[in-house]
Amino acid sequence: MDRRGNLLHYLNMNIIPTYALYGETQGAYRQDWLHWETIQARSRLHDYRIAPHRHEQFFQVLHLTGGRADMVLDGHRHLLRPHSVAVVPAGIVHGYGFSPDVEGLVLTLMERDLDDLGIARPSAMVVQGHCDAIGTALARLTAEADRPGVGHDVAMRALLMLLVVALARVAPSVVQSGASGRAAQMVTAFRDEVEQRYRLTRRVADYADAIGISHTHLNRLCKQVLGRSALAVIEERVALEARRQLLFSALPIKQIGAELGYDDPGYFSRFVSRMFGMPPAALRERMRKG
Repeated sequence: MDRRGNLLHYLNMNIIPTYALYGETQGAYRQDWLHWETIQARSRLHDYRIAPHRHEQFFQVLHLTGGRADMVLDGHRHLLRPHSVAVVPAGIVHGYGFSPDVEGLVLTLMERDLDDLGIARPSAMVVQGHCDAIGTALARLTAEADRPGVGHDVAMRALLMLLVVALARVAPSVVQSGASGRAAQMVTAFRDEVEQRYRLTRRVADYADAIGISHTHLNRLCKQVLGRSALAVIEERVALEARRQLLFSALPIKQIGAELGYDDPGYFSRFVSRMFGMPPAALRERMRKG
């Protein structure tokens, strides 16, 4: 498949599409705990090409068991072969080009259902091989979802926890050993606040106030759970959005900066240079050349 052509087809977007499930508008999706479907069922409807898009509230796990897929995950390209898993948290831009013989499933759930599990959410990632435990966890979770029994909610919570643990074990950096459940919950609340307000404020104290702790304590928790400061988390989120918009949209650089809170284009250029080692125009050109 021409992965680069598939990506470049969408570089003139002024807005990165946000869908419930791909191709569905935001109001069209309802669920109990989760939704799952075969990759074949969804991708066949779109000629096996899923344009770059993102989900506002959903966390997805794609388990590919047959065929292949060329995936774009936040601007990085991945070739998925059988026994691959892709993890896509809310807000992450992703797209696919599938082979017609593709097999596997896509699991979709509300990200908020991960919040009270006492473990940090898995980050965006692609896992090649070593997916047996993940596949087993997915099978048990979807079986319970399809055939609810006594204690369904308790079972779903337990099975969801096992899935998150299976994902964490193939990417140990996602969860720092020694982080308590309470610490992980507070950091998750902080990251939720960042997701909602990163365009409006970069002050650590504003986020600390929103979740009811001091900015010193918030910094301590971030270093414990994530291995970096609260300010670094905020700046990484701003940088991530800058990178997405530079790659996936046709907006002028000045407008991208203004929408991220940088009214002075010079400040935005210096921020991008500090985060990526080059100014916005050079970064955009380099990413699009692939």
